[in-house]
Amino acid sequence: MKYETTFQSVIPRTPSITSFRFPRPAELDYKAGQYFFVTLRHQGKELIHHFSYSSSPTEKNHIEFTKRLSDSEYSDALRAAKAEDWVQIDGPYGKFTFEGEYPKIALLAGGIGITPFISICKNATDKGLSSQIVLFFSCRTPSDIPFREELEELARKNRNLKVNFTVNEATPDWTGLTGNINQDMIKKELPDYKDYVFYSCGPPAMVKAMQALIENLGLSKDRLKLEFFTGYT
Repeated sequence: MKYETTFQSVIPRTPSITSFRFPRPAELDYKAGQYFFVTLRHQGKELIHHFSYSSSPTEKNHIEFTKRLSDSEYSDALRAAKAEDWVQIDGPYGKFTFEGEYPKIALLAGGIGITPFISICKNATDKGLSSQIVLFFSCRTPSDIPFREELEELARKNRNLKVNFTVNEATPDWTGLTGNINQDMIKKELPDYKDYVFYSCGPPAMVKAMQALIENLGLSKDRLKLEFFTGYT
């Protein structure tokens, strides 16, 4: 579905990560984990990029994507964006989805790779899915964790959702996990890991590391679904 619309709102998530919302047409149907293309106008150019939905299909009034703003031309266009500015949406696309197909899933996220997973966690909670969901979310510091409060609230509401944050640079008051997601962490926090289907999303190096991790755990390749976030422009 391709349509023209306008920016609805801009929501800071961390010092470098921001969410952008647009009105949701009543006829738009998408699945948690899918992505869409966003075309902006900036300084006489039309710029296009694709993003995972960080909103849930259960949220009927808006759709949302979330981006780490860089020094790229596209990020500059987003910084300049304001309510009612023109935008073109094209989507949904992608098969990196979850709607309750498996009884147990583990989500392995790095940085901005959390976006399809916040959609999956919201959707599962709102729909009361019976699947067990365990999220491992790795960031550099506690202040770099987008959606931290939202994920904690979802875990409080959903007894089938467990959220594990891990950071590489812990602050003195940090009580969560530390270091990159690794085999020992998975085995300790998820002793029945052999019963799970794993999803991984993030920068290519991180996703490749998770692919190796799953193989080293002795799980078959069909137990891992991958989404590489390649264009950070």
